[in-house]
Amino acid sequence: MRSFLLRRLLLNVPVLLGVVTLVFSFIHLVPGDPVQIMLGEGAQAADVEQLRRKLGLDQPVLVQYGRYIWDLLHGRLGTSFRFGEPVSQIILSRYPATLQLATLSLCFGASLAIPVGVLAAARPGSWIDRLLTSATLLGISLPNFVSGPAAIILFSVVLGWLPVSGRGGPAHFVLPAVTLGASLSAILTRMVRAGMIEELQEEYVKTARSKGLTETTVLLKHALRNSLIPVVTVLGLQFGTLLAGAIITETIFAWPGVGRLTVQAINSRDYPLVQGCLLAIAFTYVTVNLLTDLAYGLLDPRIKYR
Repeated sequence: MRSFLLRRLLLNVPVLLGVVTLVFSFIHLVPGDPVQIMLGEGAQAADVEQLRRKLGLDQPVLVQYGRYIWDLLHGRLGTSFRFGEPVSQIILSRYPATLQLATLSLCFGASLAIPVGVLAAARPGSWIDRLLTSATLLGISLPNFVSGPAAIILFSVVLGWLPVSGRGGPAHFVLPAVTLGASLSAILTRMVRAGMIEELQEEYVKTARSKGLTETTVLLKHALRNSLIPVVTVLGLQFGTLLAGAIITETIFAWPGVGRLTVQAINSRDYPLVQGCLLAIAFTYVTVNLLTDLAYGLLDPRIKYR
């Protein structure tokens, strides 16, 4: 186990370095001058040049990249152009909101998908199966920027049941979490259904039924557990998708998380903040994938780590 963890951690280093390099390259290719945005169109040329020197933007791109990597190795993410504060502090103040939203969305998607997938697999080809399959197809097809505003119009504007935006009490979590978790639940439902149908054809299921076990016990205790490994894989991969999707969802619902902060940083060409936000998302994604691999051993004792 220890050697496996060490090997995975070492493999994650070039992944994160690649993310840092790509983000640094792309953000410097985006049109727009952050100094001009900060000072405005009517700024004096001397003021623009002075601020550019102060921020280190007058140096060649390779020099800026080398300085950024050096700061990363020393645990520094730089200082935000827009807020004038350390990027790490800004991200830490917004990160809990994004993590809460992604976790709730994941829980909503899993809690809805597993029972629905089991129900569809228990009666394959029936009207219930066809209805649920059609519903999941609709959930996969609707992007966040469509389902989010539609949910706001229906549940906030027309019915007045839920708040439109912001992060306050439990009611504020409902629309963003459901919007973000809907497509995930649709994907997971199809995965659970396919895995359950395959497992129900195995000999051990027939043996369990021949022993007189109830159908509920056969479905939940035997078939479901063995079909969860691909589901856990999808959950781990989709958590990173949730973080990426949170950029859109947080913008729609004015959610004060890292996703909305990323959009604001891009609009203001705040290079250090954009790089820090995307690095935080990438680091979370890599960590969740590692935890997913470790979860395999809990679901299937036959899996050994070397």
